[in-house]
Amino acid sequence: MEQIVRADIAAFGSGRSEMANAMIEESGVRIGEDRRRGRGAGVNPSGRFEPVSRHVFDDGWESLEELPPFKTEVQVERPRTIITRNNSPDISFDRSINPYRGCEHGCVYCFARPTHSYMGLSPGLDFESKLFAKPDAAKLLEKELSKEGYEPRTIAIGTNTDPYQPIEKKYRIMREVLEVLEAYGHPVGIVTKSALVTRDIDILARMAERGLAKVALSVTSLDRMLARTMEPRASTPTKRLEALRMLSDAGIPVSVMVAPIVPGLNDHEIERILDSAANVGAREAGYVILRLPLEVSPIFKDWLLRHYPDRYRHVMSLIRSMRDGKDYDSEWGKRMKGSGPYAWQIGRRFEIAAKKLGLNEERRRLRTDLFKGTGKKVEQLMLL
Repeated sequence: MEQIVRADIAAFGSGRSEMANAMIEESGVRIGEDRRRGRGAGVNPSGRFEPVSRHVFDDGWESLEELPPFKTEVQVERPRTIITRNNSPDISFDRSINPYRGCEHGCVYCFARPTHSYMGLSPGLDFESKLFAKPDAAKLLEKELSKEGYEPRTIAIGTNTDPYQPIEKKYRIMREVLEVLEAYGHPVGIVTKSALVTRDIDILARMAERGLAKVALSVTSLDRMLARTMEPRASTPTKRLEALRMLSDAGIPVSVMVAPIVPGLNDHEIERILDSAANVGAREAGYVILRLPLEVSPIFKDWLLRHYPDRYRHVMSLIRSMRDGKDYDSEWGKRMKGSGPYAWQIGRRFEIAAKKLGLNEERRRLRTDLFKGTGKKVEQLMLL
């Protein structure tokens, strides 16, 4: 049976009551280990748009049957368009593609979790087990690229959910999208945590030779145990570094993202991660401070209490010191890097290490002059 979060809080002594009340209020019911094995989130709260909040609990009558484990379920989504536009002033792209909604990697900190609420599902375990695939993505992309007046700019893929998550092995949507982009001579930038990206080296190498592709691997930690608990179904750190090497050897420009940096957990690894990535061919690097928007905050807090209860107060204190005393600050320019002395220190450490390793000396810009859109005009039928 699922029980309300209480046990882990005992380690906090006099602060137990206050913290226990906060966790009960935010996370509600923790799902039993037998049901969530291999998953990141420990809770499955109702989405913020739902009119009611549902909780499973033992009423003492032993009337509840044991619920089955969370299994990965995939539904087909049929969107009308596939290119998502944005005008955010603090990111470097204005368009992106998401072949999937939800992500089986189960990264507990994923800022995309709240988007599952738009589907009437939970940002918790539903986000990593109830997925949506868009098999028409390549056809929709070709249609949009063929429109008259389309102006090419780099399309970012992997900025929301990972395009190379495990179900890509079956659906191959990302590969079909790359085939269209190659045919049209359209630039693409990819971010992933999966070594599956190496499957598409053939296409990416041809595109890179024409200045049309680059790939970034997110390496959160070199500690395999920490990575396994934070990102349970993503590739191991070793496989990600090996993927960087393989991509680089194939002539594909690669970079490393130290993201997210979680103060008190992986911030001491910044220099090691950059050094390891540089040694396998990375020439660019970036970082993002942990983001905890909306429902991500209680999900992350519950995870922190389960795995690192002795660090809970320290980690959350450091996070709030970079977010003006809050769990999260969504202000443009602050949401990625944070603010305050600790955020400044992290930024300087990153810059010094990157400079020492020769990273970011030259930013690879992708070409747009090779784009071959058809731009065919649709003839208007004569009125009878």
